[in-house]
Amino acid sequence: MNHNDIVVVGGGVIGLSIAYVLAREGVRTTVLDRRELGREASWAGAGLIPPEGVRPGGHALGELRSLSARLYPEWSASLLEETGIDNGYRRTGGVDVAITEAEERSLKTAAGRWRVEGITFERLLPAEFERVEPALHRELRVAYFLADRAQIRNPRHLRALAAAISRRGSLLLPGRAVVGFESEAGRITAVRSVEGIIPCGGAIIAAGAWSSGLLQTLGVDTPTPPLKGQIVLLRSERSLLRRIVEHGKNYLVPRDDGRILVGATEEDAGFDTRTTTLGVRDLLDEAIRLCPCLAGAEVEKAWAGLRPGSIDTRPYLGSVPGYSNLFLATGHKRAGLQLSPGTAEVMSDLILGRPPRIDLAAFRTDREPAEANEDVFRS
Repeated sequence: MNHNDIVVVGGGVIGLSIAYVLAREGVRTTVLDRRELGREASWAGAGLIPPEGVRPGGHALGELRSLSARLYPEWSASLLEETGIDNGYRRTGGVDVAITEAEERSLKTAAGRWRVEGITFERLLPAEFERVEPALHRELRVAYFLADRAQIRNPRHLRALAAAISRRGSLLLPGRAVVGFESEAGRITAVRSVEGIIPCGGAIIAAGAWSSGLLQTLGVDTPTPPLKGQIVLLRSERSLLRRIVEHGKNYLVPRDDGRILVGATEEDAGFDTRTTTLGVRDLLDEAIRLCPCLAGAEVEKAWAGLRPGSIDTRPYLGSVPGYSNLFLATGHKRAGLQLSPGTAEVMSDLILGRPPRIDLAAFRTDREPAEANEDVFRS
């Protein structure tokens, strides 16, 4: 294939992961991004990896999640061997906690779904917290321990992907915004960037919340509304947490170096990525409420990112109607990092003309909106 046979529009974790798989298949791609690679939603996430479901059949999002969880240790080992970059994949385990009676009921329901999928967990009462996570507040009602929860250091993972892609001969062009496409007879013939036209044999739009605007240049209406998320980084001289802690849509993620990520807000704020005193305060209050020992930690910094939404809670994965060689992979909301390996593998199957290993009907770009229904893992 020619160097520009496949152009990937978007250099976040989804676009880079697809380019990585295609590069392994011998396809040399060109990856374009409007700014530095991976500096939008992929940079702002926490890198939470749920356990692999043993029996996720019949639930499309669960199958994609389980495929990604299974691939992550394989990918991490391969990236380390190929690039020398450790992406920080660690199976640290995690606890989901409840403060109110209603939250306890909700967790019990989630645990029932984990059981159906074959995910191992343990229910802990406050007297048992010390054994698993001593930092938990004893006034929490219950905690569910999932030993197979894992995490990655997303900035490192992004660097590893970029390095592996470059080593295999593909081209990375950060700071090269795409403004449209050229087409003929239902085929994309070129991608138009701010610095010129790039002829191609096919294109993949993986531009996160900006994907909708690019599709509109082709007369395609596929919404990818931005969902703002603020996150705070804490620092301590000693390790304060052993496990990932999740409470509803919020989380605490301990890193190997003593840092702790506290996230994340969900805000309908358009394309505004400013951090706010209210958002940061709410996150810090949540951290101390869950684990009082964090009250003495240093606030190192705070930032925000924009996750790409969809018409429902599922991503868009598939071809763009009306174009035989244009593909879309976006709309992952808060789960782009966790779903990226599976997304890349199934999209590469589709692009290379193979039957995707997961039925993509539920992710079609022209699907009817499904009832909004959060997955069993929300971050």
